[in-house]
Amino acid sequence: MQLLTPSHFSDYELLDCGDFEKLERFGKYITIRPEPQAVWPKIYSNVDWEKQAHIRFVPKSSSSGDWKKYKQMPDQWEISYALPAGTTLRQAQGDKGAKIAFRLGLTSFKHVGIFPEQAVNWDKIYSFLHTKPQAKFLNLFAYTGGASLAAKAAGADVTHVDSIKQVVTWANENMQRSGLDNIRWMVDDALKFVKKEIRRGNLYQGIILDPPAFGHGPNGEKWKLEDNISEMMQSVLQILDPKEHLLILNAYSLGFSALVPENMLRPYAQKHKSELSIGELYLDAKSGVKLPLGVWGSLKKEK
Repeated sequence: MQLLTPSHFSDYELLDCGDFEKLERFGKYITIRPEPQAVWPKIYSNVDWEKQAHIRFVPKSSSSGDWKKYKQMPDQWEISYALPAGTTLRQAQGDKGAKIAFRLGLTSFKHVGIFPEQAVNWDKIYSFLHTKPQAKFLNLFAYTGGASLAAKAAGADVTHVDSIKQVVTWANENMQRSGLDNIRWMVDDALKFVKKEIRRGNLYQGIILDPPAFGHGPNGEKWKLEDNISEMMQSVLQILDPKEHLLILNAYSLGFSALVPENMLRPYAQKHKSELSIGELYLDAKSGVKLPLGVWGSLKKEK
């Protein structure tokens, strides 16, 4: 099992976490946000947290809250992420890496527009697709599009699926800020979209899905990870190109082990001779603690 954390995200830093909160730097600004996985005590003092922070999210309910400002900062700002140039061979082929940009903002549901632990997956996607410019890539539960941007920067034909129109619009803005174009935007229920792709006979060389624990489709379709993930994965594997592929499944759930994605992906790996990997994503805090942020499984096969 592999433990993965971003190693070169200069515009992001987890400073400390504990007592169900996390202290993070996004570019020039430092936030305090709820974090249900941080069940241990903080390393830094509460005084130190509030001295460093520009703003804190204060929950009003399970799904919304308000931001309390300690220092002046804008409601929206931009950060960027440098995708790695990678191996000497790829550098010789002209790969200098790429930079993708994100517009961040203070939402009423504590998010700011990025899941920084996903940077390790953006690197994987970019590295896999860079030498496959005609590859088709599908991002399900795609949020503001980090994986979509990485795939497009590598030259792939990208389809981005999310059930919330405003989030898809946000992802489109990130594409433009990154100097990219021609991502296919779909406001749709992820499972319904995949089943339509099965009927159409479409195959993808790259697929990533990062489903929430709970969610709703654009027409009120209900999603619960434990109830729906098995059907989703059985469907997704039907549109994965068996000859050449990278599939990444993330599962952010307090109750999931990395053995869950392993059990779902192993039959496909054995049938198609794919490389199966599993592990856990985490963020390494400046204070020395490690924040777990979900389990993952992947399938990889090169021609």
